[in-house]
Amino acid sequence: TVSVLYWTVSVHVMSQQPRTVVVGCDHGAVEMKNEIAALLTAQGHTVLDVGTNSKDSVDYPDFAAAGCAKVQQGEASLGFLFCGSGIGISIAANKCAGIRAALCHDHYTAKMSREHNDANIMCAGARTTGIEVVKDMVLTFLATPFAGGRHEGRVGKIMALQSAAPAAKQE
Repeated sequence: TVSVLYWTVSVHVMSQQPRTVVVGCDHGAVEMKNEIAALLTAQGHTVLDVGTNSKDSVDYPDFAAAGCAKVQQGEASLGFLFCGSGIGISIAANKCAGIRAALCHDHYTAKMSREHNDANIMCAGARTTGIEVVKDMVLTFLATPFAGGRHEGRVGKIMALQSAAPAAKQE
Protein backbone atom coordinates (compact mmCIF):
# COMPACT_ATOMS: atom_id res chain seq x y z
CA THR A 1 0.00 0.00 0.00
CA VAL A 2 1.37 3.39 -1.01
CA SER A 3 0.01 6.59 0.55
CA VAL A 4 0.10 9.47 -1.90
CA LEU A 5 -1.30 12.88 -1.00
CA TYR A 6 -4.95 12.13 -0.20
CA TRP A 7 -5.16 8.70 -1.81
CA THR A 8 -4.21 5.33 -0.43
CA VAL A 9 -3.72 2.88 -3.23
CA SER A 10 -3.09 -0.85 -3.19
CA VAL A 11 -1.43 -2.11 -6.34
CA HIS A 12 -0.89 -5.81 -6.90
CA VAL A 13 1.61 -5.80 -9.74
CA MET A 14 3.01 -9.25 -8.97
CA SER A 15 -0.40 -10.78 -9.65
CA GLN A 16 0.06 -9.67 -13.27
CA GLN A 17 2.19 -11.43 -15.82
CA PRO A 18 5.68 -9.96 -15.89
CA ARG A 19 6.20 -7.61 -18.82
CA THR A 20 9.09 -6.34 -20.82
CA VAL A 21 9.17 -2.57 -20.47
CA VAL A 22 11.54 0.15 -21.61
CA VAL A 23 12.94 3.06 -19.60
CA GLY A 24 14.80 6.09 -20.89
CA CYS A 25 15.73 9.61 -19.91
CA ASP A 26 17.89 12.62 -20.56
CA HIS A 27 20.58 13.97 -18.23
CA GLY A 28 17.98 15.64 -16.00
CA ALA A 29 16.37 12.40 -14.89
CA VAL A 30 19.09 9.72 -14.63
CA GLU A 31 18.49 9.07 -10.92
CA MET A 32 14.72 8.81 -11.42
CA LYS A 33 15.11 6.42 -14.36
CA ASN A 34 17.48 4.23 -12.37
CA GLU A 35 15.12 4.09 -9.36
CA ILE A 36 12.19 3.20 -11.59
CA ALA A 37 14.23 0.53 -13.39
CA ALA A 38 15.14 -1.00 -10.01
CA LEU A 39 11.48 -0.93 -8.90
CA LEU A 40 10.34 -2.62 -12.10
CA THR A 41 13.06 -5.26 -11.88
CA ALA A 42 12.12 -5.96 -8.25
CA GLN A 43 8.50 -6.44 -9.40
CA GLY A 44 9.66 -9.16 -11.81
CA HIS A 45 9.56 -7.19 -15.05
CA THR A 46 12.27 -7.25 -17.70
CA VAL A 47 13.62 -3.73 -18.15
CA LEU A 48 15.23 -2.48 -21.35
CA ASP A 49 17.26 0.64 -20.51
CA VAL A 50 17.94 2.93 -23.49
CA GLY A 51 19.86 5.47 -21.38
CA THR A 52 21.17 7.93 -20.77
CA ASN A 53 23.35 6.89 -17.87
CA SER A 54 25.27 10.11 -17.38
CA LYS A 55 24.49 13.61 -16.20
CA ASP A 56 26.37 14.98 -19.21
CA SER A 57 24.03 17.09 -21.34
CA VAL A 58 22.18 15.10 -24.02
CA ASP A 59 19.15 15.69 -26.24
CA TYR A 60 15.90 14.17 -24.94
CA PRO A 61 14.45 13.51 -28.45
CA ASP A 62 17.20 10.92 -29.01
CA PHE A 63 16.17 8.97 -25.91
CA ALA A 64 12.46 9.36 -26.63
CA ALA A 65 13.06 7.88 -30.09
CA ALA A 66 15.11 4.99 -28.69
CA GLY A 67 12.47 4.16 -26.07
CA CYS A 68 9.58 4.46 -28.50
CA ALA A 69 11.36 2.21 -31.00
CA LYS A 70 11.31 -0.62 -28.45
CA VAL A 71 7.52 -0.28 -28.14
CA GLN A 72 7.00 0.19 -31.89
CA GLN A 73 9.01 -2.96 -32.67
CA GLY A 74 7.18 -5.02 -30.03
CA GLU A 75 10.28 -5.53 -27.89
CA ALA A 76 8.54 -3.77 -24.97
CA SER A 77 4.83 -3.58 -24.20
CA LEU A 78 5.04 -0.24 -22.35
CA GLY A 79 7.58 2.48 -21.73
CA PHE A 80 8.58 5.01 -19.10
CA LEU A 81 10.42 8.13 -20.23
CA PHE A 82 11.73 10.95 -18.06
CA CYS A 83 13.32 14.37 -18.45
CA GLY A 84 13.51 17.44 -16.22
CA SER A 85 9.91 18.55 -16.74
CA GLY A 86 8.55 15.56 -18.65
CA ILE A 87 7.26 17.95 -21.31
CA GLY A 88 10.01 17.71 -23.90
CA ILE A 89 10.32 13.94 -23.82
CA SER A 90 6.53 13.52 -24.04
CA ILE A 91 6.30 15.86 -27.05
CA ALA A 92 9.13 13.97 -28.76
CA ALA A 93 7.59 10.58 -27.98
CA ASN A 94 4.24 11.62 -29.43
CA LYS A 95 5.93 12.32 -32.79
CA CYS A 96 6.71 8.59 -33.10
CA ALA A 97 4.19 6.54 -35.09
CA GLY A 98 1.89 4.40 -32.98
CA ILE A 99 2.93 5.99 -29.70
CA ARG A 100 0.47 7.46 -27.23
CA ALA A 101 2.67 9.11 -24.61
CA ALA A 102 1.05 10.65 -21.56
CA LEU A 103 2.72 13.22 -19.33
CA CYS A 104 1.51 12.16 -15.90
CA HIS A 105 1.61 14.09 -12.63
CA ASP A 106 -0.23 11.88 -10.15
CA HIS A 107 -2.10 8.63 -9.60
CA TYR A 108 -5.24 9.85 -11.39
CA THR A 109 -3.47 10.94 -14.58
CA ALA A 110 -1.50 7.68 -14.73
CA LYS A 111 -4.70 5.65 -14.33
CA MET A 112 -6.74 7.64 -16.85
CA SER A 113 -3.93 7.62 -19.41
CA ARG A 114 -4.19 3.82 -19.57
CA GLU A 115 -7.90 3.35 -18.89
CA HIS A 116 -9.26 5.97 -21.30
CA ASN A 117 -6.39 6.74 -23.70
CA ASP A 118 -4.59 3.38 -23.97
CA ALA A 119 -1.27 5.17 -23.46
CA ASN A 120 1.73 2.98 -24.16
CA ILE A 121 4.36 5.39 -22.82
CA MET A 122 4.24 7.21 -19.48
CA CYS A 123 6.35 10.35 -19.11
CA ALA A 124 7.20 12.30 -15.98
CA GLY A 125 9.45 15.12 -14.88
CA ALA A 126 12.26 14.50 -12.40
CA ARG A 127 12.30 18.17 -11.42
CA THR A 128 8.52 18.46 -11.07
CA THR A 129 7.32 15.20 -9.52
CA GLY A 130 8.70 13.41 -6.46
CA ILE A 131 10.06 9.90 -6.78
CA GLU A 132 7.44 8.33 -4.48
CA VAL A 133 4.64 9.82 -6.60
CA VAL A 134 6.36 8.58 -9.77
CA LYS A 135 6.71 5.07 -8.31
CA ASP A 136 2.97 5.04 -7.60
CA MET A 137 2.27 6.33 -11.12
CA VAL A 138 4.43 3.61 -12.70
CA LEU A 139 2.74 0.81 -10.72
CA THR A 140 -0.68 2.27 -11.48
CA PHE A 141 0.15 2.61 -15.19
CA LEU A 142 1.22 -1.05 -15.28
CA ALA A 143 -1.82 -2.31 -13.36
CA THR A 144 -4.49 -0.39 -15.28
CA PRO A 145 -5.98 -2.00 -18.40
CA PHE A 146 -7.52 -0.09 -21.29
CA ALA A 147 -11.29 0.14 -20.74
CA GLY A 148 -12.14 -0.12 -24.43
CA GLY A 149 -15.79 0.56 -25.26
CA ARG A 150 -16.51 4.20 -26.06
CA HIS A 151 -12.80 4.98 -25.65
CA GLU A 152 -11.80 2.77 -28.60
CA GLY A 153 -13.27 5.20 -31.12
CA ARG A 154 -11.56 8.14 -29.46
CA VAL A 155 -8.19 6.41 -29.48
CA GLY A 156 -8.77 5.54 -33.14
CA LYS A 157 -9.36 9.21 -33.90
CA ILE A 158 -6.15 10.14 -32.08
CA MET A 159 -4.19 7.62 -34.13
CA ALA A 160 -5.78 8.88 -37.37
CA LEU A 161 -4.32 12.32 -36.66
CA GLN A 162 -0.84 10.96 -37.44
CA SER A 163 -1.76 10.56 -41.09
CA ALA A 164 -4.25 13.42 -41.41
CA ALA A 165 -3.61 16.31 -43.77
CA PRO A 166 -3.17 19.71 -42.12
CA ALA A 167 -6.42 21.49 -41.36
CA ALA A 168 -7.50 24.12 -43.88
CA LYS A 169 -6.63 27.68 -42.96
CA GLN A 170 -9.56 29.52 -41.39
CA GLU A 171 -10.22 33.00 -42.81
